[in-house]
Amino acid sequence: MSNSKHDLWVGLFVMMGGAALLFLALKAGNLLSLNFDEGYVVSAKFDNIGGLKPRAAVKSAGVVIGRVESISFDDKSFQARVSLRLNQGVLFPKDSSAKILTSGLLGEQYIGLEPGAEEKNLAPNDVIKQTQSAVVLENLIGQFLYNKAAEPAGDKP
Repeated sequence: MSNSKHDLWVGLFVMMGGAALLFLALKAGNLLSLNFDEGYVVSAKFDNIGGLKPRAAVKSAGVVIGRVESISFDDKSFQARVSLRLNQGVLFPKDSSAKILTSGLLGEQYIGLEPGAEEKNLAPNDVIKQTQSAVVLENLIGQFLYNKAAEPAGDKP
């Protein structure tokens, strides 16, 4: 009888440890957020989203103020339509701008919001009109190499 009580407690402890490891893995992979505020959804259209993924952070002044809810393709404008869920207490002017930025040199991408100056604030289902697409590293390298190849050889030692 005493042995089965110990087995029960050990089993319960192991299950709690497994649940804690699962929780940490989901938090580290940005797949779990415990924000129970509903917030509101706005959208923005970008020419190129690079490696932006759903659940990516939406930041302003370095503070996470929301998450990317979904990404879809608009076949009329041939742009990527990104839906952003902003936290409930966060208000931005209607003329705010959105940029796709990268954490570090090769880090994950997120959306940076910069406030505008208009008096009216963004409301649910509004569209952010001023956007700046992601900087794609391969395109930059290609442009650099193309420019170097186009330069005249000149008098090089």
